[in-house]
Amino acid sequence: MNRQPILAGFAAVACAVALCGCAAGLKAQLSRQTGESVVFIGEEPAALAHLPSRGRPIQVRTAYQPAPGAAEFVEGRDFVMDYANGTLRRTPHSTLPDFRKNILFGHEDFDHSKFPGFGNGGFFAFADYSFRKTAGWPSPQANYVKAIHARLAGGEAVKIVAFGDSITAGGDATKPELVFWQRWADQLQRYHPSAHVTAVNGATSGDSTVQGLQRLQTKVLDEQPDLVLIGFGMNDHKKGGVAIPQFEENLRQMIDRIRDATHAEIVLFSAFPPNPKWHYGSHHMQDYAVATERVARETACAYADVFGNWQAFAARKKPEDLLGNNINHPNDFGHWIYWRTLSAMGL
Repeated sequence: MNRQPILAGFAAVACAVALCGCAAGLKAQLSRQTGESVVFIGEEPAALAHLPSRGRPIQVRTAYQPAPGAAEFVEGRDFVMDYANGTLRRTPHSTLPDFRKNILFGHEDFDHSKFPGFGNGGFFAFADYSFRKTAGWPSPQANYVKAIHARLAGGEAVKIVAFGDSITAGGDATKPELVFWQRWADQLQRYHPSAHVTAVNGATSGDSTVQGLQRLQTKVLDEQPDLVLIGFGMNDHKKGGVAIPQFEENLRQMIDRIRDATHAEIVLFSAFPPNPKWHYGSHHMQDYAVATERVARETACAYADVFGNWQAFAARKKPEDLLGNNINHPNDFGHWIYWRTLSAMGL
C-alpha cells in the first residue's frame, strides 16, 4: 500500500502549523489561533498546537466563541503559561474544569455504552493566542472543482450535499453553523455574494459506506446537487467493519452513480483517528485515509486531507482535547479543522 502522498502531507502540515522544526529559513509572521480546545488533567501541563508569542494576550474561556455568559479564565490565577514549551498548567485552586472528573477518565479499552452520560462537553477550555506563522496549510487536491468555482464566480446557484456518517451529520458541534460543511458553505456565500449557495445534510449517523450506498439515491441523487462532499471511514474502520478493498469499491460505486445521474463535482475527505482507548476502534484509520486519497486520485475527484491536518494538531495535543464525545466525534474546534481543510481549496 502506497502511503507516500499522505505521509508527505504529514510533514507539510506539521510545518504549516509549527509542530515541527520545518521553520528554518522561512520568514515568520504573526498569526492568531482562535478557539483551540484543551482539557486539563489536574495540574499536568496541557499543550497548545503552536508556541504562543510572548507579550501577546492569551484568552482562555469556557466557550468556543466569545459569548455572553462564557466564563473567562485568568492567567496566573487559573492557569500558568509556559511560553517556551507552549503549555498551560492548571493551578491548584483554579476554576478550570478538571478532566479527572470525566466519567471515562482512567479507563482503558472502554465500551462507551457502559458509561451513560459520557462526553467532554463540560470539560473543555478554549484558547485564543498569537503565534509565529511559518507557512500556510497545504492545498488539497482541488483541480477537479473548477466548474464549481466558475459557477460561484458567475453568480449562479450552487447546491452542496454533505454525505457521510455522524461526523458529517454534525456530531457534537454545539451550533448548526459550526458544523464544518455548513461553515464552509456560509464562507462561500460570503466570498461570492452574487451566487446562491445552499447546503443539504445528506449524512446519517452510524453509516458506513455500505449504508451510504443504500441511501445514495434519496440522500444525494434525488437532490440533484452541484457539489457532493463524501466523508466515510469512522464506521467502516471499526472492528468487524468494512475491509479496505470493499471500502474503496463502495466509494467508487458512489462516484460512478453520482456522475451517471448528476453533473456534480465531488470532494472526498478523510476522517481522523478516534480515541485510542475506544474498544470498538480497529485503530487503523490511516489505512482508510490512504484508501480515500487513492480513490480520489484514481477517479479524478478532489481530495481534502482531514486525517493529515488532524494528525498535525494531534502531534502536540491529547485525543481528549479534540473529541466532543471523547470517542469519535470532533468538538467545535475539530469541526474547525475540517472546515479549514475544505477552505484551503480556495473556492
